[in-house]
Amino acid sequence: MNSHEPPALRETADGRPVPRPHPDPAPADAPATSPVGRLAATVERLRREVRTAQAEAEGRALIELAKGILVERLGCGPAQAARQLAELTEQAQVTPLEFAVEVINQAARDRVAEVTEAFLSRAADPSEPVEESAAVRLRAAESGLLAADDTQAMADSLLEHAVRPLGAVAVAIWAAGADGSLTLAGSAGFPPGEAARWRYVPPDVATVARRGLTDPEGLWLPSLTDSGLPTVGRREYSDGARIAVPAGVGGRIHGVLEIVWAKPEEPLPRPVLRQVEALAELCAHTLETSALPAGAGQDPGVLPDAVELMDLADGLHDPALVLVPHLDDAGQLVDFRIQHVNGRFLDPAGRPRAVVGGALLLEAYPMAAGASELFQRVERVYATGEPFRTRRMRLTALVDEVPLSAVADISISRHGSAVLLIWRIEDETARLASLLQHAQRLGRIGGFEENLLTNEITWNGQLFDLYGRPPTSPPVALENLAAHAHPDDAVSIGRFLRTVIHHRRPASAAFRLLRPDGVTRHMRVVAEPVLDTDGQLLGLRGAYQDISAQHWTEVALAATRDQLAHTEQQADERNRLALQLQHAIMPPTQAPLQVPDLQVAVRYRPAETEQLVGGDWYDAVVLPSGLVLLCVGDVAGHGIEAATSMVVLRNALRGLAVTGAGPAQLLSWLNIVAHHLTGAVTATAVCGLYDGERRTLRWARAGHLPPVLVREAEAATLPMLKGLLLGALPEAVYEETEEQLAAGDTLLMYTDGLIERRDRSVEESLSHLLDTARSAPRTLDQQLDRLLTHSRSDTDDDTCIVGIRVV
Repeated sequence: MNSHEPPALRETADGRPVPRPHPDPAPADAPATSPVGRLAATVERLRREVRTAQAEAEGRALIELAKGILVERLGCGPAQAARQLAELTEQAQVTPLEFAVEVINQAARDRVAEVTEAFLSRAADPSEPVEESAAVRLRAAESGLLAADDTQAMADSLLEHAVRPLGAVAVAIWAAGADGSLTLAGSAGFPPGEAARWRYVPPDVATVARRGLTDPEGLWLPSLTDSGLPTVGRREYSDGARIAVPAGVGGRIHGVLEIVWAKPEEPLPRPVLRQVEALAELCAHTLETSALPAGAGQDPGVLPDAVELMDLADGLHDPALVLVPHLDDAGQLVDFRIQHVNGRFLDPAGRPRAVVGGALLLEAYPMAAGASELFQRVERVYATGEPFRTRRMRLTALVDEVPLSAVADISISRHGSAVLLIWRIEDETARLASLLQHAQRLGRIGGFEENLLTNEITWNGQLFDLYGRPPTSPPVALENLAAHAHPDDAVSIGRFLRTVIHHRRPASAAFRLLRPDGVTRHMRVVAEPVLDTDGQLLGLRGAYQDISAQHWTEVALAATRDQLAHTEQQADERNRLALQLQHAIMPPTQAPLQVPDLQVAVRYRPAETEQLVGGDWYDAVVLPSGLVLLCVGDVAGHGIEAATSMVVLRNALRGLAVTGAGPAQLLSWLNIVAHHLTGAVTATAVCGLYDGERRTLRWARAGHLPPVLVREAEAATLPMLKGLLLGALPEAVYEETEEQLAAGDTLLMYTDGLIERRDRSVEESLSHLLDTARSAPRTLDQQLDRLLTHSRSDTDDDTCIVGIRVV
């Protein structure tokens, strides 16, 4: 043939013109005219012709299949079907192969047809490219898989016809074992020797295929590098994308289809992903055919695996059910039929075997699809072959719409195409025994039983722990208890043994146990005799309890009680001394002062509770200058410290008043005494100097309530002068004022114990005091007594009152 002549065209089986292959140019290092160049060109030409012949054969197979479908549908012969196919192809203006695939899809209505329809429906959207050969490619792949002799040929056909047009470079088909292992059943596109390195993957090894097997939606990796998962061809395609899709049919997963790209890829569009799922389903059919025995997957009632499993279930000591898959008309798993129930079957609702056997799982136990997820677990075990076991799963049955439940340990395993479901319903007796064992452990109690006829002694494990002895050592008889106890406890142990053994009455005793490890534990033993009908002693039974923690707690409590008693005694002594000191300095009443034209009276009411001895104080004394010193004060706190601080301030003010200074200056000096000389105590006070000749009162206050002036039928407080409480700051300045008094006026100075209430404000209490002071009795003493009587104070604090009346 002339090299410049255009190549002749011929038609393939699908009716499209295909260039006749001709030799490619020889390699650069082998001229076309050389023998090596001509040999290379010949080899390449033959390879292309083989590929073309394979394509033609696959196309002819699909066309012949379409002719057969027309023969069946139209009821005609092969020749008429061929003419009808040609006419329909011409009318549709497509190639014979494309039309043949359309006829097959229409007749099959399988997953492949569903995927191709999704591809072809995209033709209406111009923004997305249409894959015109999707249907042809999938049917060609299906044809290649059906014609493949083994899984390796199946992998070659998948790579050539289905995944290479998607941009993929390699494909691996994994077969899943019942134990969760993976076997590389077939691969294509990987370097030589790679399949041998990945022939078998043990269970629970995290690989790409393993992740795809456990995830119902499969696994998509845009780049293998980011995942870090090992897999076949990792070194050659380390940066490429990967997808692993479960290969399942009829609810059972037989393996995994893994597809490899050479470079990173974006996630596959949904139509392409559905195409990959269809390819995985084709692989599942092939894996199922090669893995299952003949007749498997047809009628669940005659599965050979179920027959063998029924014999196995009958030999078990636990309730067991043999389940077989129940498929719908489309071949999808919808339920499991209870094929067999063994003789030890125990239903949560108490139903007999005949009611449950032969029923569907969700019919017999509709609650299995609920919170317990029992059905989902069975479905997962059947799909993957991985066994499932759990403790304390709730089983619920509906009887007359009433739920009846039981708690059971569950075991689910797949054997061939059948599932074995075993449950062990929790025994109430065993549960109570377990609770008793935990109670004994938490209470540190050990039990024993002695048979006096056979001399057999039984201890539980907890008692060996309490004694500090290994479980293999012989138990200690109760009559030998004294040999293991402290010698000082021999008398009480002897009395205990005589009561139990000789008097045959229950008894208890506390003793100190000397353990072999040198530890001493405080124990309590309780025992009772076991008598026959004639009253003869047959045995002993009882329990030991470790009460060491209780003993040391009682010791600590006793020491604490002693310490508290000593502390209370000291506190009572301090309060008694403080009370004596207070009463000695400030008696409840005082002899009246002899001052012309002036009545002076004082009242002191101590706290009702002796523990609350406070620092309230008063003073009324005639100074050498003829002025009368009037004052009340309150030291913060209670007890001996407050009482002694009160004495210091009261005596200091008496001494300072002799200097002739005014009330403001006296409080300023008293503040220095409180801050520096008495341990930085704080106190409040009111100080006044009464001049009898002028009938005037000069006064000042240090954080105290002002005096109350009662004139005729009115009572009011004097102005609130500025003055900080004593001892708060090193130096303080106080405001002083003078009040002119008249005949008949009464002036009252008091401490806060007279008016304080827990549930009312000071203003409310002061208003009540003014109301009481307005109704003045005939004498000053009577008026002070009335104030104490009608006081609404509820703080149990000391109270001091100083009153003067001008006559």
